[in-house]
Amino acid sequence: MSVVLAPAAIQDVAELRQLYFDVYGHGYPVPLGSDPAVMRRLVSDGTAHWLTARTPQGDLVGSAVVQTDPGDRVGKLVGLAVHPAHRGEGLASRLTGAVCAEAFGTGRLDSVYATVRVVTEGPQNVVVRNGFRPLGLMPNAVEVEGCESLALFARYADGVLEHRAPVDHVPERLTALLSAAACGIGVDYTGTGRVPARPATRAATAAEPIELIAAPAFVRRRFVERFPGPDDRFFPLHTPNALLVAADGGFEAYADLDPLAGGCALVAVHPRPAAVAGALEALMTAVTRAGADYAETLLPLADTEALDVFLASGFVPSAVYPAMRRIGDRFHDYVVLSRTSRQIDFRTTAVSPLLQPYLRAYLTAWTATYLPLHEVSR
Repeated sequence: MSVVLAPAAIQDVAELRQLYFDVYGHGYPVPLGSDPAVMRRLVSDGTAHWLTARTPQGDLVGSAVVQTDPGDRVGKLVGLAVHPAHRGEGLASRLTGAVCAEAFGTGRLDSVYATVRVVTEGPQNVVVRNGFRPLGLMPNAVEVEGCESLALFARYADGVLEHRAPVDHVPERLTALLSAAACGIGVDYTGTGRVPARPATRAATAAEPIELIAAPAFVRRRFVERFPGPDDRFFPLHTPNALLVAADGGFEAYADLDPLAGGCALVAVHPRPAAVAGALEALMTAVTRAGADYAETLLPLADTEALDVFLASGFVPSAVYPAMRRIGDRFHDYVVLSRTSRQIDFRTTAVSPLLQPYLRAYLTAWTATYLPLHEVSR
């Protein structure tokens, strides 16, 4: 069936909410498909490219969005939905291609990423057909229909990957992930040195309790005070709404906490990411009590000190995002580290062949973190 693609308008919001309900029921954890105020803002404030699909009779049957964060040059494909009665017609792929073409056509984006459900291979195939490349796998990342894992994919503007800044060395626990990236993206890390892992600190539980401040407006103001320049903060499309403070004032960790989705993104740490050394166990306890069973953070691949701190505290390398951030005329690589307090169960996931190297890399890293061989042999 032929459909007409058009930009979303304010008057479409009610129908769009109904579409997301028809597709996801009450389980859609993203305000974009459930909160009218958020939807109206995205339609009207110029930070999103939002396309709808309608039948010749005017029925709204599809939607896709690329959200952008002014200044970061990174977009996110979200809200891809096709009415159940119109699946199998190639509409999801058509919407994805069209909304990405519109977003890249502005010249203001270097890459667009997507976090894709892996309950079936269908969503993975849709993004791959539209030029996205696999970057990693994040187990237990979201609550949709139960606890689900997500895969990370990205599509790049022309020439971006060819202008990456070199990385001299990385923690050796990233080796499996970087090898997977060579298969999935074609990025060669063979010239990057490996640094031995520091001793794990997860067993240390004597750290003082962490105070959690859930006051979004205050947290946003404080965040800007601590990180006044745009170059001081980088976690695209995440705004902190909670503050985790060390009892001794040694650090402030800013988090995007979403109990509905069961997740938490550690957006930034003041004065520096490595300042949470020795306190991450207490910090994770506070996050879990606040309703998040999954936590992730985004760190520069070149920040060996910060990576060591998180890796030694139970975080597992889940994805690598080459050329994520532009600084001058070079693009810098980032790593997603994640930690989940739930049992990981891959039996219900449909991991496509392109993602298999990342699944193996995650299992290798998880085993090294939580099942060290010297303990198994005892």
